[in-house]
Amino acid sequence: MTARKMASPHDFSFQEFEEAAELLSANPDASTHSTARLENVNVGMNMEDDEDAQEETEMLTRQKKNFKFWSFEYYQSFFNIDTFQVLDRIKGSVLPLPGRSFVKHHLRNNPDLYGPFWICATLALIMAISGNVSTFLNESGDSNYHYSPQFHKVTVACVIIYCYAWLVPLGLWGFLQWRTNQSRSLSNYSFLETVSTYGYSLFIYIPAAVLCVIPEGWVHWLIFLLATVVSGSVLIFTFWPILSDDTRVAALSTMVAIIVLHLLLAVCCKFYFFPITQQPLPLTTTAASLVNVTASAPKAHAV
Repeated sequence: MTARKMASPHDFSFQEFEEAAELLSANPDASTHSTARLENVNVGMNMEDDEDAQEETEMLTRQKKNFKFWSFEYYQSFFNIDTFQVLDRIKGSVLPLPGRSFVKHHLRNNPDLYGPFWICATLALIMAISGNVSTFLNESGDSNYHYSPQFHKVTVACVIIYCYAWLVPLGLWGFLQWRTNQSRSLSNYSFLETVSTYGYSLFIYIPAAVLCVIPEGWVHWLIFLLATVVSGSVLIFTFWPILSDDTRVAALSTMVAIIVLHLLLAVCCKFYFFPITQQPLPLTTTAASLVNVTASAPKAHAV
């Protein structure tokens, strides 16, 4: 048997490759090639991700076109959306940025009815519950007040919110469609894109309604003002780019109508669900104050 040669510690040390050292000395920029290649790979992967997302959107659009308008599958396709897309659209409605259209940057030719439907349902329920709680806290100091749940406010909230989220977009879409037919240079969103934009823009009112539980009138006005500004900004940044192509009078009139209807929704919800009334003074306190005033009044001297 031949004796095996034991490995020396020198064999495990790092060795310098003479050929690599010569290449590096001849071309000092050779070390940057790998970084550049990695950057090119990353850019290529990002482009592939964007292309995949675009292909998925186009595939969903083709599927919608294959179904008949009156079929159940046609409407079922508008509820085919995952949680990440819904959260991204909610984030876009809460943080609107100038120059970023909600339709182009978040819907991306794939509008859905799942988010707007549940946003409106949640808002109606939260608005009615918060209104009841706020009224109870405001009237709790009155000994003659007896609390009774006002369940009819849920129905009223559903009617107000769903009518606004569907009828107003329908009227706006119809008007823009008519203007587009009048002038071919104008563009328009689809009806579902308009409905989806209005539905997601109402999300900010959900936390606003929760905060309105505080029984203070000025707090309610401040919260509704902030929510209306955020929600209205989504509509302005989305519809103004297509309205600006129209005549100045038509564009400004349409935008004013959008803003006025949005303000009207906020004002109606504020006065109906969160009415803060001034508590009347108790009768005993009022009578005591009158007695004190009468007693402290100077008496007239007879002449």
